[in-house]
Order: sequence, then structure tokens, then C-alpha cells
Amino acid sequence: MMDTIYALSSGSPPAGIAVIRVSGSKAGPALQSLAGKLPEARRASVATLRDAQGEVLDHAMVLWLPGPSTVTGEDIAELHLHGGRAVVAAAENVLSMVTGLRKAQPGEFTRRAFANGKMDLAEAEGLADLLSAETELHRRSAMAMVGGALSRQIEGWRETVLHLSAQVEAALDFSDEDDVSSLPAVFHQQVSDFKQELETWLLRPRADKLRDGFRVVLAGPPNAGKSTLFNAMLGDEAAITAETAGTTRDVLERPVALEGIPFTFVDTAGLRNDSQDSIEAIGIARAVAQTEIADLVLWLGREGQGPKGSWEIDAKCDWLDREAKHSPIASLSALSGEGLDQLIGLLIDYARSSMPAPGAVALNARQHGLIAEAKNALEQLGEQEDPLLIAEQLRLARLAFDRLIGRTSTEDMLDALFGRFCIGK
Repeated sequence: MMDTIYALSSGSPPAGIAVIRVSGSKAGPALQSLAGKLPEARRASVATLRDAQGEVLDHAMVLWLPGPSTVTGEDIAELHLHGGRAVVAAAENVLSMVTGLRKAQPGEFTRRAFANGKMDLAEAEGLADLLSAETELHRRSAMAMVGGALSRQIEGWRETVLHLSAQVEAALDFSDEDDVSSLPAVFHQQVSDFKQELETWLLRPRADKLRDGFRVVLAGPPNAGKSTLFNAMLGDEAAITAETAGTTRDVLERPVALEGIPFTFVDTAGLRNDSQDSIEAIGIARAVAQTEIADLVLWLGREGQGPKGSWEIDAKCDWLDREAKHSPIASLSALSGEGLDQLIGLLIDYARSSMPAPGAVALNARQHGLIAEAKNALEQLGEQEDPLLIAEQLRLARLAFDRLIGRTSTEDMLDALFGRFCIGK
């Protein structure tokens, strides 16, 4: 029998209300020892909580939720306390003395929900994303995952694989009979259509953009105005600016949300080939590396000399003696703010087109990799006619789908996922 666990499930005190959750077979006895009796199931009740010596801990609202119809699939008790540190500490101290109870590990409540079939792995990953979401776009995508949108899609794919496998089994079982001597004529077309569907999913915008932000790197030679523009876009003096060449020595990153779109803006060292400063040279090498992993580079140097696909930015449009660009994406003055709103609007529109649609499912790296495994297994079929070889590739595809929703999962992977949660979740 698993231990009964407890933890503070609300924010850190002090707070208006603190919620302590208890889950497991000893949840009922623990609540009864504190409140004197078990309240009516699934009905909020007011109770005076006391310790083993009869001293009053708090006047609280309590909930008794017998399993298995609970979020963890186990008996659950909730204590809704006044949210002072001393009150929470006193309640946790009393719970720690109850035989069979222990404090929960990070993510253990959610892990028990997964183990007891209350959610699958894709839904648990969505919940982890929901807890870490900082933008509306990320929240809506995570809600789609928590609501089972990907899980239902995966179940549909499993049904398709099982249907294809059934055709192969028929060919194997009746290969010596006249009525079923080979695979149906449409079999390979069905596999091709299925493979194309998976390919479409693999081409969708990924979840890492929602988490890490659309990465915009400012690049150009020294004194091109990169740090000034960086500060202006952030509305903060995050980067030191000066007329001295080489002021920016390292990569400076700042996350920001613009109209609900997550961005990461990156300021870099000025690019030049004649630096005699070893520290600056390291900064230049890092700047070049940043341009290679950027989603978009804003190029503030001479026109046509930036990385392929970069946006030409005329960042000093108020300087009469500047070398003006002929076809910049945006002309602006980072000092006065002229043209800045136009650039930000262009960035928002461009980033939005690269992000998942609001409320759409976005695949994380693990999910993307497993769907790619399933597609690769289907690709190995080709025009294969040997039913045994075909059956093995279909088995590999089904196994990838099973791993997507946690029907076959390693403990290390589960530890990594549920370790992302806070202790009370």
C-alpha cells in the first residue's frame, strides 16, 4: 500500500487562505483526528481543528473526498486554513505525526493521478506546461493538452494502426486460402495517407516557442545602435550603452511578452575582425553563434552584409550623416522612439505566424520525436509485401503511440516530468 501524502497546495504563506491536501488511504483518519469527525462527503464544512493534546489549531473549512472519484484516484482530504505561516506550520506538524503520513515529493499528487489512470502522460505534460505558462498563447495551448486534445488524436492514430495490423493478420492467417491471399489493394494507400497525416503534425509550430519565446537577435558592428534598440524594445536600461566600441562584451537575453506573444530579445557584441581584446573576441564568437540559432536576426550593419534571412534595420534614421539603407524593413530612431512601434508591430505579426494557433496543440520535443518514430516506421514499409515485415513496422508505430500517452514509460522519464511540478501538485 502506498504512503498517504500531504502538502501545501496553495501559494507560499502568508496568504488569505492556505490549502493543505492529503491523499491516500489514511486521508480520512487524518482528517477525523484533526476535525473530530469526518464531514459529509463532497460538501464543504466548517470545523475546529485540534492537535493531539486538544489545542485549537485553526477554525477552517474542510473537504472530505473519498476515492476513486478524485483527481488522484485516492481518498483526499483538504484543509482550507487561514494562510499565516504559523498556522500552516502547526497543521503540517500535526499531520507529520500521524502514522502512515509523509510530506509529498514534487509532482507526486499528479504522478498518482497518472498511475491511477486519471490522466495520461500527454495530459500530465500539458498540466506541467499550464503551471509554467506566462503568456495567454501558452496557457491556451496547455489547456488544449490538459483537456485531452492530443490524447484523443493519439487514440485515433492507434486505432488506425490496429486497423492496418488487422489486415496484415488476416493476410497471415489465411495466406493458404483462396479468398485472402494477399494484402488489400488499398492497404499501401492507407499507409501513405496515414504517413502524410503524421507529417502534417510534425510540421506544426513546436511548443518550445511558447516556452522559450520567439528568439530575436540584434546583430551588427560596434556602435550600430544594437544596445540602444535592445533597451528601447524592452522599455528598460538592460544593456549598457556608450560610444566606445566593444562596450557589449557578452550575450544579453531578456524575455518579454508583446500582445500575448512570448519573445526573447538578444543583444550581442559588435561584430568586427580587428579586435585585439581577447575578451571581446570571445563575445564576438558568441554573437556569431547567436545569429545561427535565432528565429530572426535584426541586422543593424551595412546593408547586405547580415546573415541570410535577416531583417535590414536602419536604426539611426535621425542621423543625417549615416549611411542610409535602400530597402530596410524598418527605419527608426531608438533614441527618440520614431518608427519603434512599427518595428514591434512587424515583429509581433511575424512571430505570430510562427507560433501555434491560439488553443491549438503544440508538440514538445518528446512528443515530436515519438511521432517522428511512428512516421519513420511507416516509411520503412514502402511497397513492402511481406506481411511479417509489415507487421513489425506497424508494431513499432503502435509502440511509439503507446509511449506518447504513457502506456510504456521509463521511470527516469517519469521522474524528469513530475519533478517539474511544485511539491503540492
